[in-house]
Amino acid sequence: QVQLVESGGGLVQPGGSLTLSCAVSGTILPISAMGWYRRQAPGKEREFVARITNGGWTSQADSVKGRFSISRDNVKNMVYLQMNDLKPEDTAVYYCRVESGRRPTIYWGQGTQVTVSS
Repeated sequence: QVQLVESGGGLVQPGGSLTLSCAVSGTILPISAMGWYRRQAPGKEREFVARITNGGWTSQADSVKGRFSISRDNVKNMVYLQMNDLKPEDTAVYYCRVESGRRPTIYWGQGTQVTVSS
């Protein structure tokens, strides 16, 4: 059974920083890409935040470029999201997402809450 466990969320003031981590465990086909999505309000669709491939190629949403950076540890099967200069509009539940195998199969974490408020 594959599990994705996020950590690192919390309450931070505008302009502050947080680092999210996601650990992947269980029997899983080779991971091709890892990433982060977020849902800013209940009922709203999850939106893309950042993604990183096996080869280290990264992409970010325009709304977070220059502020967020994604990295991964291929040995530990972990992915990180460094978030700087956080804004109230970054408040959301952040979800880890993993692409595995050729099809690929998509796995999601349970999410971690990030609240940016003074």
